[in-house]
Amino acid sequence: MIGYTSLGTNNLKKSADFYDRLLWELNAQRVMEFDDFIVWATDNGTPAFSIHVPFDGLKATVGNGVMLALSAENRVQVDAIYEKAISLGAQDEGKPGQRADNGFYAAYFRDPDGNKLNVHHMG
Repeated sequence: MIGYTSLGTNNLKKSADFYDRLLWELNAQRVMEFDDFIVWATDNGTPAFSIHVPFDGLKATVGNGVMLALSAENRVQVDAIYEKAISLGAQDEGKPGQRADNGFYAAYFRDPDGNKLNVHHMG
């Protein structure tokens, strides 16, 4: 069910160096890299781990930049889960859509307590 976890950072380069070294011990390597985030995974691809510069531009703190990502079976399921979350009172943080050229389709929302979640499908 869990696709990946994400933690915020204020220094992507320093954090990436730390996690490159740490996650090597788990046979994980970088599988995706952009200016504001990096993702590591093992050969099977999930669950993965990522670090991000917080999207809101504020300083990363415990909780800011942390997000639970749920892996969906397909894009239809991404859409359905997002719509269900909104119907249950979730706050929109990014409507379903293609996020990267590699087939990453995702939606973002916050639960009633403000916790950020993502539901996504690769492919």
